[in-house]
Amino acid sequence: MGLFAAPAALAAGGGGQGAEPSNFPTPLSTYMDQEEEMAAEKGVEQLTLGETLMHRAKENPFNVVATVIFLLAVAHTFMCAKFNKMAHHYEHEHQEKLKKEGKHYPAGKEPVSFKATLFHFLGEVEAIFGIWVVPLFLAIVFAPAHGWSDAVAYIDSRNYVEPIFVVVIMAIASTRPVVKFAESCLRIFANLGKGTPLAWWLSIMTVAPLLGSFITEPAAMTIAAMLLGQQFYKLKPSKKLCYATLGLLFVNISVGGTLTHFAAPPVLMVAVPWGYDMPFMFTHFGWRAILGILIANSLYFMIFRKELSALRHGIVAEGDEEVEEPVPAWVILVHLGFLAWTVITLHHPPFFVGAFLFFLGFTKATEHHQYDLNIKSPMLVGFFLAGLVIHGGLQGWWIAPVLSSMGETALFCMATVLTAFNDNAAITFLASQVPAFSPVEIHHGVQTVKEGADLAYAQSLQYAVLAGAVTGGGLTVIANAPNPAGQSILNKYFDGGINPMGLLLGALIPTLIMSVCFIVIPH
Repeated sequence: MGLFAAPAALAAGGGGQGAEPSNFPTPLSTYMDQEEEMAAEKGVEQLTLGETLMHRAKENPFNVVATVIFLLAVAHTFMCAKFNKMAHHYEHEHQEKLKKEGKHYPAGKEPVSFKATLFHFLGEVEAIFGIWVVPLFLAIVFAPAHGWSDAVAYIDSRNYVEPIFVVVIMAIASTRPVVKFAESCLRIFANLGKGTPLAWWLSIMTVAPLLGSFITEPAAMTIAAMLLGQQFYKLKPSKKLCYATLGLLFVNISVGGTLTHFAAPPVLMVAVPWGYDMPFMFTHFGWRAILGILIANSLYFMIFRKELSALRHGIVAEGDEEVEEPVPAWVILVHLGFLAWTVITLHHPPFFVGAFLFFLGFTKATEHHQYDLNIKSPMLVGFFLAGLVIHGGLQGWWIAPVLSSMGETALFCMATVLTAFNDNAAITFLASQVPAFSPVEIHHGVQTVKEGADLAYAQSLQYAVLAGAVTGGGLTVIANAPNPAGQSILNKYFDGGINPMGLLLGALIPTLIMSVCFIVIPH
């Protein structure tokens, strides 16, 4: 986004911080005041949903343009598999062309296929919303009623704390000391069952998702998928068990990050505006997530018990696994310290970004105990969330009246279904743009209820949309940000790749169980 700031400074005579405040997008309160007057003129209590949307579209036609671009971005997510297939096709053509030319190139200097690289990028789920920021920005610039100043002011006005935090926390959590620490925790539980594949299956499916509440969901997904590949999928279980395990893993990871307020992307998007902290998350969501995970795991264990037990005869021999030098305890403690500091200073980017720079220096000094730092995946997830923040800020005009018209149960079901077609962080972020969902204002850490706000009603809506979003996070690969990481690691164990319908069927029962835990049990 810094690329836009420099031209803005030249055009306006200053940077984004000094620019004149923009009234773009139109505040929702402006629409609401106009609609109250229209309702009074008609002699009704309030306008219908259709009348409300028509009025807002007429007041600012760019609302429709922004939403069409957002929907195109959502549609793009369903094209990822197609784009990746095209990328592989062009890459194959490129390699065949190089073979026919008979030229020899130094290692790492081979020509690359621009088409293949382009379609690989278009097929990255996490890059999609960021890609579609470009046409959105251009649309604002060339819109008759707006222009360059509105486009720059809007981009500058967005809050990017959460995307930056995700990049830093994922980068730290994916380092070798943290990964090995997580593996050691899982191994303790697996050894209680004598380290059999069944014991590893139960340990990974139960502990790893809950661990995600502390090392972030993407990190937990990475660790769980790697261990499942080594301890379970290598043993070639049946296709039915493969998909059941995959669906269960995705659902468990999605809800397993709700014990805290910083680990799951959908929670992270609303933690600040809705005032959620760790005690609140555990008492309202966490214990229900634990209960749902235990019930779902037990049910699948009962269904596949014979096959899981039979896998013990094919357990991977010790010699088949690569032996690595253990990481010193003091190095692990330092990494966990950086992890804790990042969480503590979540709302203060200068503190955790500055500490991250020190962390990079520490990893360089202890390089012999580290993997190569994985920054690509965290950057892509951060790019995804930043793009979502930009697009989501222009969707309040329609999402507010639509969500506000629903009751708690209907809202829960709607959020669960919508999550299957879009990342659950998108659902919660859009909900955070609805005034009825955010009755609390936070100034200098002090929460105050807005005048005339119905706090109890708002809290019930908040609970329903967040519970629905995390419940539906395992239904598809795009439903939860960590799912693509799990798919990329485990895809090789599925003949012909992971089938979306197989994943949906595998995740359906755990999703229904989570629905009961979150919405049927009184809260």
